[in-house]
Amino acid sequence: MTLPFQDSSAEPLYYKGRGAQLNPKNRYLDECYAKEHPEGIDEWWQSDVPTQMIEENAKTLVNKVDSPDVGMWYSMNPYQGCEHGCIYCYARNSHQYWGYSAGLDFERKIICKVNAPELLKKFLENKNWQPKPISLSGNTDCYQPLERKMFLTRQLLEVAWEYKQPVGIITKNSLVLRDKYILQQMAQHNLVCVFISLTTLQEDLRQKMEPRTATAAQRLKTIKELTDLGIPVGVMTAPIIPGLNDHEIPQLLEQASKNGAKFAGYTVARLNDAVKIIFNDWLYKNFPDRADKVWHMVQSLHAGEVNDSHFGRRMTGDGNIAAIIKQQFKIHTKRLGINAEKFEFNCEMFQRPKIQLSLF
Repeated sequence: MTLPFQDSSAEPLYYKGRGAQLNPKNRYLDECYAKEHPEGIDEWWQSDVPTQMIEENAKTLVNKVDSPDVGMWYSMNPYQGCEHGCIYCYARNSHQYWGYSAGLDFERKIICKVNAPELLKKFLENKNWQPKPISLSGNTDCYQPLERKMFLTRQLLEVAWEYKQPVGIITKNSLVLRDKYILQQMAQHNLVCVFISLTTLQEDLRQKMEPRTATAAQRLKTIKELTDLGIPVGVMTAPIIPGLNDHEIPQLLEQASKNGAKFAGYTVARLNDAVKIIFNDWLYKNFPDRADKVWHMVQSLHAGEVNDSHFGRRMTGDGNIAAIIKQQFKIHTKRLGINAEKFEFNCEMFQRPKIQLSLF
């Protein structure tokens, strides 16, 4: 049974290479444009549009994370929106704050905080800052395709290294290897830990669910190369979606461990706000044979809903299926020796560089 969420615009049947297949209404906007009669407005009828980069001089960069169940103290995101197009991404909803849709807009209109390095320096110069790890990609992927051109993440790492500020990274893009030498330097002092998101080993599922990300094979290769350089690496098998990738938990963890991952975590699918609409549309278009089953299994994780906002259970779910997932994860991490040790960031080296004043 599908939900009555349909886009009023006359979009092509399927956008190949994109995750979302529609642009649901932004709930913060009273008015919006819609494509209702494309035959009368020729320039609107396009199978897809190129990714648009929007430069932004942001006011702040580092945010305190108040949620007790995401495993980070502070986060910074040089990009808003993400071309990776992961269909389940909770960060889609934040795109609405910028006046865009959480659907296709999230993947095609990427906001780049071009002054991010300066903002990080300003934040670290605050005399009240007591060093805590700051996570890159608490919202969108810091190594998404535009990073090849913008180098914002590279510059943030250079600032962090200058101040000896500990940084955590989570990404699903092998582009992280470009910065392996600065990461290696930071790792020698326990100033960095990298988590690679590994959701599925099924290439056909990845292409539909995470269309513009690195392949699983490339992510495993990335884990191995980072490990060989002495950089501590973990894996996030997230999100687990019953009926799509839950059966892969043993293989995901085994392959990650085989390539050097020492830490692992997971979350289950949580479809909040507009993600509920976008995921439902995608699910019934891509997996009509089992869409009802998958949808109801996701509901079973959250007491009959597809989202739960309660701290402590929103990330891992509740009920029988959630218990099975938790047990599977626990059994196989223990079997493989994953999470046997705990990584501790070094916050003792933090220093503010002395500024050389000119005599003239």
